[in-house]
Amino acid sequence: MLLLVRTAHAVELKPETTAVFDYYVKSVEARMDDDLQQDRFLAIDRLSDSRRADAYAQLRMGQAWIQSVPIRENGHTVSVPAGLIHHWVGAVFVNGASLADVLAILHDYDHHKEIYRPRMRQSKLVGQTGDESKVRLQLYNKSVVTVFLNADFDVTDSQYGELRHQIALRSTRIAEVSNAETASESELPVGNDHGYLWRFRSYWRLEEKDGGVYLQNESLALTRSLPGLFAWLFNPFVKDLPRDILLHLLTDTRDAVARRSTGSTGLLRSLQ
Repeated sequence: MLLLVRTAHAVELKPETTAVFDYYVKSVEARMDDDLQQDRFLAIDRLSDSRRADAYAQLRMGQAWIQSVPIRENGHTVSVPAGLIHHWVGAVFVNGASLADVLAILHDYDHHKEIYRPRMRQSKLVGQTGDESKVRLQLYNKSVVTVFLNADFDVTDSQYGELRHQIALRSTRIAEVSNAETASESELPVGNDHGYLWRFRSYWRLEEKDGGVYLQNESLALTRSLPGLFAWLFNPFVKDLPRDILLHLLTDTRDAVARRSTGSTGLLRSLQ
């Protein structure tokens, strides 16, 4: 691993790599639209009866439910030239919360740098028009290597009745940061970097029922592929990393709702 890190060099994002990712995103979004028509709002609603009941019970017990989604379309494996697609979905249950409680956290973009620290170093709501928003984030991850990424997102909110809501985030620009947090900090050319993250889509789905809110995130990320010599060693690590990030994203959101709710309760009691 250390040899790979030392010899890593910048790679160029190829148009054919982006084309496959965009095609895969369209197929996923088509499936999500079909799920809405079939009243399968959450991923666990697509499971068999017994597995669905187990998943709901697991969530209500306070555990997270997370699965890797095979990169397939119409039963066939999707081949990505010079790239990897990472597709994960997970959920938690926010007991005692309302839809408004959870949305207040997810929409508080200016404070996401505190809610999701250390994985998010900067966050800002750039603009908002109706259900459309523009958000700027600086993402951070430290594992084998330390990575800083400046990312811009278009965000779309969709309400489905009174108790269901979706927030879709689409990356419009991701730039790797060189010499982050130093006087010589700068961005590498977009699409000509180490390929830690080239494209990202994230879909929050929230459903209020059973005395709380089921909070789901489904994410799709495009990264570089790895040299064949090291792929057998490094690919399992790269493919498991999104699970850890997703788990923290879900639990950090749930914890932030709980903290804000507790703080509000404490303030009300102090005024009584």
